[in-house]
Amino acid sequence: MRVPSAFRNLAQRLWPHHAALLAGLWVLVQAGFLLKFHGPHFANDSARYLEYGANIAECGYFEPGHNLRYVLYPVFVSGWLWLGLGWWGIVAGQMAVSALATRAVYRGTRRLAAGRRGAAALATLAFVAWPDIQQFNVFLLTESLFISLVALSFGAFTRMRHGRPRDWAVLLLVLVLTALARPNGFLVGLAALLAGLDALRRARDRRPWRAALLLLVLLAPALWAALNHQLATYYLMDTYQRGELIFRSPLWAVHQAQPLDMPPRGTGPVARVLYFAAHNPAYLARLMLGKLFVFVSYLKPHYSSAHRAAGVLVLWPAYWLAARAARHRAIWRPARVFLTGIFLLQTATIMLTVDDWDVRFLAPVLLAVFVLAALEGTLRLMKNEE
Repeated sequence: MRVPSAFRNLAQRLWPHHAALLAGLWVLVQAGFLLKFHGPHFANDSARYLEYGANIAECGYFEPGHNLRYVLYPVFVSGWLWLGLGWWGIVAGQMAVSALATRAVYRGTRRLAAGRRGAAALATLAFVAWPDIQQFNVFLLTESLFISLVALSFGAFTRMRHGRPRDWAVLLLVLVLTALARPNGFLVGLAALLAGLDALRRARDRRPWRAALLLLVLLAPALWAALNHQLATYYLMDTYQRGELIFRSPLWAVHQAQPLDMPPRGTGPVARVLYFAAHNPAYLARLMLGKLFVFVSYLKPHYSSAHRAAGVLVLWPAYWLAARAARHRAIWRPARVFLTGIFLLQTATIMLTVDDWDVRFLAPVLLAVFVLAALEGTLRLMKNEE
């Protein structure tokens, strides 16, 4: 299927200015959301982040407990509060980081496309124009910073193909910051680790691969303890018992066919999940499949018809293209593993925990879908034009 001539002619006329057009679109989108929400938007969880940030700014106090798992954002907030710039300073800072992230998406995708700008422009357009990503730049929540850090991690990872020591240091720094932004931020680092392990597995010299496996075995107790720590403040068994697919929502909840066999008291968080899975496999399978559908389908029951239509018309084809790209050998394999890993690890996490009522858990990983889909789409277009 060839591109219609009228569309092609318009694209050729605008193409020399595509970078300026993308930058202009980004500015318009930010201005649009500021107008829509009448400035910085205070949401449900904003109070605890602002209070935490104020405590850091005023007396350097880091509150222990669940909020510590989001520590980077209160630190980010505290800087703007300490400068006396308030909510507007926080949002301006989020937009500044988002601008750097948008540039990273363009440059990173271009590196994967062997310098071709078409895929880079398409991925950046999706990242900028998809409203459920950019809207968080005006929210006083962790999502804006987390989304930007995922994009910056992607940009830093693409430099590893011909990376210098400085590039490795930058990647490590960004991955650490991403892990500190949200409890699931470590998944981005885990995806990078999987890409590295895959590269070692495919290398001719098998010794580094064996050494890496041995190191993982030796670190297994520490990793078990770290995972238990991450899950310690989440009450997963309560959501399992309520059959929730969406946190604190009865919509589409899974109902029990028979009494559940719950883990005994005193069991650790990870062990509780394993016990529940072993003793209630059919029920947990229904829960996980329901959460998978809710998470990726973009058809949550409270979404508007327009919201659902956008998901079906844009995201569903993007999912298909991204899945094809994940197996396309023309794309650098470590990047394919990294991007696919980010999306699948986040999906698996949601299936084992619970989704939120909005897009806060999906938005940070849509970048992986858009980049892979843009790469696959442009490769197919080039093939059809031959």
